[in-house]
Amino acid sequence: MKITVIGGGSTYTPELVSGFLSRAHRLPLEELCLMDIDPARLEIVGGFAQRMVAAKGEPFKVTLSTNRRQAIGGASYVITQLRVGQMAARVADEYLGRRYGLIGQETTGIGGMAKALRTIPVILEIAREIQQTAPGAWLLNFTNPAGLVTEALNRYAPDLPTVGVCNVGITTRMTILENLETVLGEKIAEERAVLYTLGLNHLTWHYGFTLDGEDLWPLIFPAFCEHNRQQNPPEWDPQMLEALGMIPNYYLQYFYNTEKKLAAQEKWPPSRGEEVLEIEKALLRQYSDPSLTEPPPDLMKRGGAYYSTLATRLIDSHYNDLGYVEVVNVRNHGAASDWPADWVIETPCKIDRHGLHPLVGRPLPATCSDLVRRVKEYELLTIEAAVHGDRQAARAALLSHPLGPKPEKVDAVLEDMLQTHQKYLPQFFQ
Repeated sequence: MKITVIGGGSTYTPELVSGFLSRAHRLPLEELCLMDIDPARLEIVGGFAQRMVAAKGEPFKVTLSTNRRQAIGGASYVITQLRVGQMAARVADEYLGRRYGLIGQETTGIGGMAKALRTIPVILEIAREIQQTAPGAWLLNFTNPAGLVTEALNRYAPDLPTVGVCNVGITTRMTILENLETVLGEKIAEERAVLYTLGLNHLTWHYGFTLDGEDLWPLIFPAFCEHNRQQNPPEWDPQMLEALGMIPNYYLQYFYNTEKKLAAQEKWPPSRGEEVLEIEKALLRQYSDPSLTEPPPDLMKRGGAYYSTLATRLIDSHYNDLGYVEVVNVRNHGAASDWPADWVIETPCKIDRHGLHPLVGRPLPATCSDLVRRVKEYELLTIEAAVHGDRQAARAALLSHPLGPKPEKVDAVLEDMLQTHQKYLPQFFQ
């Protein structure tokens, strides 16, 4: 088995390597190919990855490449964790929002749109190369905005087995399990638990939890509400939580507590992207240490924790036909009956050798479903804008987004967005 990581120079990569090392006895992995367009970062991160694997007896080899097509060739699984424009583009996205009094965030609002416009054409090129040089391979997309990018893949590369992956679902399940273990006094295997979640990536609500098929939500949700009330101040409005009966994905803070988030932006610098830049500098210095063979504790500061656990569990479950249930981004296929079957949604799926099978869930309340519909309309328009360089579709996307600019500001925001990232948006300047 060969697995290729596009964006292998990411500081996330050592966590991914740890995940594959932990499952080396279950997966016949022979080659983990790390591909990146930045040779300096690839040398540092790749060299560290090779030392990690050597320290464990080298159950597989780690190869490094700056040639994407060659790296993909012959792979069974391709993982994308790339950032077009690198971290500087993320910081530019954040301050783009701040300039107009809008949310400045890398996946939500106009920052997420800017990133999608840069990313979708590159991801679709990768999809074509997979189909040409690694037919039958699966694409696991971690690249943000993960749901929107996965939607683009399902519309423009529909024959490619694709799944969008995010760490929110698995970390939420882990937190709940940790609390249950404290109550029950025993270690609980993750495959015994199912977290019921529905929505779009970074726009989901958790509404159920079972352990060995037993519904524990009547125990878990009141405990969450009580914990929330004890915070000073509460993270969520207690009355809103009670009315929902669900736990919101923390990215919903941008929709439910918009003014609070806007006020926090006014205190920049540093933005989150600027913070991550400094964290990455420190991590790369540590990765350069020739004696280092284990991921340093500072990696947990990077964000996206445990995404490698999800990636390796997903591949393990598919290859070994284990039937694990994980929260991922896939085509609806009727799991959410009140939404179109061809939408990509975030929902729990059973994963076996035949593919991904969404679990049928209950519909969201109208107020939540309406928000999902508005954001999905924005996603579909953004995809058309990204693929075709369609400025009219881009304007409509900005108008559609609940966190977008007012109509009179749309043209100014769009022009600023395109000029800021012109280097990465040739489709708009032909």
